[in-house]
Amino acid sequence: MLSAFVRAFKTPDLRRKLLFTLAIMAVFRLGSFIPTPGVSYRNVQECLGGISTTGDLLGLVNLFSGGALLQLSVFALGIMPYITASIIIQLLRVVIPRFEALHQEGQSGTAKLTQYTRYLTIALAVLQSTTYIAVARSGNLFGGGAGAPAACGDVIPDGSVPVVLLMVLTMTAGTGLVMWMGELVTERGIGNGMSLLIFTSIAATFPSSIWAIGRERGYDVMALVIAVGLVVVALVVFVEQSQRRVPVQYAKRMVGRRMYGGTSTYIPMKVNMAGVIPIIFASSLLYLPSLVAQFADPTAGWVVWLQETFTAGDHPLYITLYFLLIVFFTYFYVAITFNPEEVADNIKRVGGFIPGVRAGRPTAEYLDYVLTRITLPGALYLGVVALIPVVALVLVGANQNFPFGGASILIIVGVGLETVKQIESQLQQRHYEGFLR
Repeated sequence: MLSAFVRAFKTPDLRRKLLFTLAIMAVFRLGSFIPTPGVSYRNVQECLGGISTTGDLLGLVNLFSGGALLQLSVFALGIMPYITASIIIQLLRVVIPRFEALHQEGQSGTAKLTQYTRYLTIALAVLQSTTYIAVARSGNLFGGGAGAPAACGDVIPDGSVPVVLLMVLTMTAGTGLVMWMGELVTERGIGNGMSLLIFTSIAATFPSSIWAIGRERGYDVMALVIAVGLVVVALVVFVEQSQRRVPVQYAKRMVGRRMYGGTSTYIPMKVNMAGVIPIIFASSLLYLPSLVAQFADPTAGWVVWLQETFTAGDHPLYITLYFLLIVFFTYFYVAITFNPEEVADNIKRVGGFIPGVRAGRPTAEYLDYVLTRITLPGALYLGVVALIPVVALVLVGANQNFPFGGASILIIVGVGLETVKQIESQLQQRHYEGFLR
């Protein structure tokens, strides 16, 4: 592998792409530490040192932003508005025929959908930045309650309208800049730019999370966590690479004097086709009770119950709902993104068939049968991986941003594998050996 890296950097154009990608990642991390105008940097640091992040949606967004959210930096929103906009546009394809027609038009239609995603990203950035600033001014961004330092209620000393508007404008502009940098990496660098920026944010939290465990629980516990983490990474890599290959045979046909077809291929159906999306959906939905409780009387009985059940993330009811929602959203998202009837029609249109299955509707029913069976282990796998931080919270006292579990490990492994595959394909085009021999 080291020799492959050396060969990659010896190739001029590949070296240029790698260095450009690393430079964008460095700029992205730098912007995560620049505070937004109007924020008291000293009070923010005092709050960060006095409490730990929670496991709700804010904790997930903070993880995706590499800790920039709780620092109220210019890149506080990170890439999350773009992720949300992309998911919304993808879901709207089911209910808006125009979006589905654009998706089927090819490159021109995809460019139009990308433009809609950009507009929606900016709109969501304005909405989310306003919400985060309001939560920060109320003192609830850092957890609130009796355990939070007094400075958490004064992270924005001047709450006048011009200052708040300037903060909203700065955070929105930061989101637009992050989106632009991600597209630059996709165009001129290696790998998918948006995914690599998320990878950078999450990977940046690994050393601090592991070091915190060693400082609080002892270095023997830290070594055990690292060993278990490596095993978890290996298992996640195994499952992420697992797929059900449905064979497809193409019939021979004569076109003029030439024979076409007669080849065999397969449809790769991954065990985890939904990726990390179900975890994001489940976290977002379970954050709503805590959000409602923040705007109600804190002494009311139902508000206290909501805070105790949905804030810490270790309540049995929260864990059960979290697991069930992940399973549900896995089926929901896979059903939306993979259409068996469309795949069956495409196979029939090019003269293909699945051996032993008639073309047309029987093929669609067979694909739906395989998809339903393969999604179950994928949903259970996602639920178990998502609960690893909760187990770490109970056993070793780690916070919900525990590095070897949940959305973080899925993104790290997925993006890492895809990036390595792209570098390997570049090396193989130049007749070099890749990383995987």
